[in-house]
Amino acid sequence: MSANTVETLLSRIRRLTSIGASLSAERDTTQLLETILKAAQELTFADAGTLYLIEKAQLKFEILYNDTLNIRMGGKSGVPVMLGPVPLYRDDGSLNDSLVVTSAVLHDRTINIPDVYTEQGYDFSGTLAFDKKTGYRSRSFLTIPLKNHEHEVIGALQLINATDPESGDVVPFSDDARQLGESLASQAAISLTNRQLINQLHELFEALIQGINVAIEEKSPYTGHHGQRVPEIALMLAEAAHLTRDGPLAGFSMSEEEFYELKIAAMLHDCGKLATPEHVVDKATKLEALFDRVHLLEARFEILKRDAEIAMLKNRLRLMEQNATTAEFQALEEELAQQLKHLDDDFDFLRQCNFGREFMSQAHQERIARIAGRKLHNRRGEVVDAISAEEKANLTIPGGTLTPEERKIINRHALTTLEMLEKLPWPKNLSKVPRIAGAHHERLDGKGYPLGLTGEMMSVPMRILAIADVFEALTAKDRPYRPGMTLMQALTILGKMSRDNHIDPDLFRLFIREKIYLDYARKNLLPSQIDEVDESKLPGIAE
Repeated sequence: MSANTVETLLSRIRRLTSIGASLSAERDTTQLLETILKAAQELTFADAGTLYLIEKAQLKFEILYNDTLNIRMGGKSGVPVMLGPVPLYRDDGSLNDSLVVTSAVLHDRTINIPDVYTEQGYDFSGTLAFDKKTGYRSRSFLTIPLKNHEHEVIGALQLINATDPESGDVVPFSDDARQLGESLASQAAISLTNRQLINQLHELFEALIQGINVAIEEKSPYTGHHGQRVPEIALMLAEAAHLTRDGPLAGFSMSEEEFYELKIAAMLHDCGKLATPEHVVDKATKLEALFDRVHLLEARFEILKRDAEIAMLKNRLRLMEQNATTAEFQALEEELAQQLKHLDDDFDFLRQCNFGREFMSQAHQERIARIAGRKLHNRRGEVVDAISAEEKANLTIPGGTLTPEERKIINRHALTTLEMLEKLPWPKNLSKVPRIAGAHHERLDGKGYPLGLTGEMMSVPMRILAIADVFEALTAKDRPYRPGMTLMQALTILGKMSRDNHIDPDLFRLFIREKIYLDYARKNLLPSQIDEVDESKLPGIAE
């Protein structure tokens, strides 16, 4: 063996070692497949090659390269492989081993053919038809099974037309090329299997998270949907921040792992609501507990109306005994009608207050206090308040439907999320998931919860998730206590939060400038919610 040949072989071995390291480091499966095929061609001096993977007892074309014909199909080329899969078994169950590649896979052996035009025992009709159509001359074939660490064949490498590096002539694949190809195939199969296992674990992990969201959805449908939509908004805003090249966010960037970490945190940010009572999570009205107690009020007002009618009838009897005039009887009827109208008006007012959709004014709270002063007789003849102290406290909630005690319960879900997630053995690339997920109700001014973090203590992903959570909650069309807001209404509230240092003003401006709100709305909101947004009038933008 000449010194030149030895040096060439050593160079190829060193290249094989380098390729093995790069295969182990590659995380993208498609890129990994391309690297495998390119490396195989490089090490064996092959002009063309195909990589197959086994899928449902068939060999599926993944990537096909031909340097002479400048063909690139599959992988990241953007050109699909227009060839159907090759079955490994015939309809009767027998081995379909008449083709070189299926024979190599089914019998787990490398097949080295010097010239397909003189080789006997295999079906080369497809190859000959390809040559006739393209003018290509297929000659030498090297077909190597891909075997994983459990010695299972998972695919195959088929290399075509070895070329002499000095003359450029097509020659048979040498024994050195076969050994190098087999070594590469072994490393490649293990790297590919490892990547597939990691991807499968990711899929399993995300399926478990979806299972948690399904459980939340069974408990609270709108919360489950919220857990699906918030990640979408968060990733859209994160992508925009990552691509920003000017302003305060110009230096911000996220790796693929950090995007995935944010996605998982966003998917799990409300998992703490599994421990929150349903009647608090989904409290649609101020009087709702296990049921809406406004119906109890309605029954009591019917009793008040009955009592008014009874009192009128008693007075009517008294007037009859006194031979009262028609005018006196008429006045009695009018008085009753007025009382009944007042009772109906008062109950209708209470029913409207029960929804808790708008901020309750002091005047309305005082009216509830006056109505609560009405008395009625219960079935034991006792005089009791028409509205209990607890019901009065609920009805006079200034905004929303939750009492201060219930608000504490619902607010605890963020801490519960943090506590639940911190107990899990997160890998290094997902170690920040608990903190990001648990911080979605924190505020830049330090007045958020559960930890009271300030802006300096909040990472950009935390701030992104906080905006995504608020925007989805404001525009959600499936909330039990109010209809989804229009874009202008929701963005006005977000703008005020930005101005008041609740959410990140730079991220809010980016959210508006890149029209992330509109892209999201077109896919997720009702047409009636997508109104005209005058960005120049939004707080945080206009100032």
